[in-house]
Amino acid sequence: MATPLLIHKKDIILVQPANPTPSEVLSLSTIDNEHVHESHFEVVFVYKASSNTNSDPALVIKEALSKVLVHYYPLAGKLKRETDGKLRITCNADGVPFLEAYADCELSSLHYLDVIDSETVKLLSFNCPSESEYGYHPLVLRVTKFSCGGFAITMRYSHSVLDGSGAVQFYKAMAELASGKSEPTVKPVWERERLVGTPCEDFILPLTGKSSFASSPFLPCTNVAHEFFYVTEEAIARLKMSLSRELGKIEIENFTTAEVLGAYVWRSRARALQLSPIGNIIFCMTMGLRGRMDPPLNAGYYGNAVLYSSEVVLTRRDLEEFPLSKVAKLIKDSKKLSTSGIDFVQKMLDKRETMLQNNIKDENPTGASCMALTDWRHIGLLDEVDFGWKGVVNMVPIPWNNFLNLYVLLPPCKINSVTNGNGGLRVLVTLPEAAMAKMKDEMEILNQHGGGHIDIQSKP
Repeated sequence: MATPLLIHKKDIILVQPANPTPSEVLSLSTIDNEHVHESHFEVVFVYKASSNTNSDPALVIKEALSKVLVHYYPLAGKLKRETDGKLRITCNADGVPFLEAYADCELSSLHYLDVIDSETVKLLSFNCPSESEYGYHPLVLRVTKFSCGGFAITMRYSHSVLDGSGAVQFYKAMAELASGKSEPTVKPVWERERLVGTPCEDFILPLTGKSSFASSPFLPCTNVAHEFFYVTEEAIARLKMSLSRELGKIEIENFTTAEVLGAYVWRSRARALQLSPIGNIIFCMTMGLRGRMDPPLNAGYYGNAVLYSSEVVLTRRDLEEFPLSKVAKLIKDSKKLSTSGIDFVQKMLDKRETMLQNNIKDENPTGASCMALTDWRHIGLLDEVDFGWKGVVNMVPIPWNNFLNLYVLLPPCKINSVTNGNGGLRVLVTLPEAAMAKMKDEMEILNQHGGGHIDIQSKP
């Protein structure tokens, strides 16, 4: 940016439920309790100015928040990991920290937070210290108004209480109450006991030493970079066609977008990190459980309902020498194994519960040699969520430095100059700063050539 983003902030207030709510202590599921989920995720929803309303967006959203907390009252409480190692929420109607801010610029000058540097996006963060004897707030909210009349809503939430779909469900409910409805269309339910595993007496954790994993000369590091890479619809189609032809297929629907991009980005990441040729590298994807349980989870369930798929384990040398179509096929097969029935889900829940109760942390690496892909394109992030200013035009996660292995597929901004409104998607990439230049080269090749045969034979 040519000039710094100047932001004026008001005092933080606590928004409490509009009506009395139950006073109780709630337990969480096995997945909620995993230490990796005890992190705060932040997303920023961007709205253009509207000529149809003179309302103050901060006031509208603050009132809607107070109303929706009557239905989602645990989010107005405090979250704490107790001495037994389990997380619990004390529902005490303490309230949700709310911050109102004003930026001296127009959203258009920031491209509606699209194709913008991550440090500018971080200026919209809301990291609210809230530790007390009862724990900390699982949710905080911020509204930043811009001189053009547009605004951005920053929602920071504990992943131990909400997953992506749950966060969108809550957000949509808040918009519905802002528009005049008396209650949300989807009624929230807690029901965390549905996803609690049973400890296994004969569980044995595989012994895997760090020497068995690939290493990178760039890690550990202190300088972390984040990039949002656009991938055009045409590039995705070319990549699918190229990989299908490698397998002797004609139809391009043989692979999903997540499978082909997962393979391509996994290989590109290994090149960017200069991973050692010998040593395991791991790929997995998040998979939703809401419709895979028997019976299915209630539509209003807003806790963590995701597990990682069965892992694909290769070496860097394998990843370079295998045709990319073979890598994509391994990813597809791992998904099939993970979605073939509820047995896989129950075994994973039992495994995780056993590890939690015995304070065993997974020895799989979370840095250089492991990549996890999550797909946020279909959870409704850019649906018409209307607070009175029509639909959201962009959604941007605020990057997190402590997740070097997590890559996110995102829908495109509705106002952008990269895809000209012709679809495509964004990939959020986090890498050591020294490795990002190579990743940019790899993603540029993908958009230029579709990652097909031209790139398959290229030098790492």
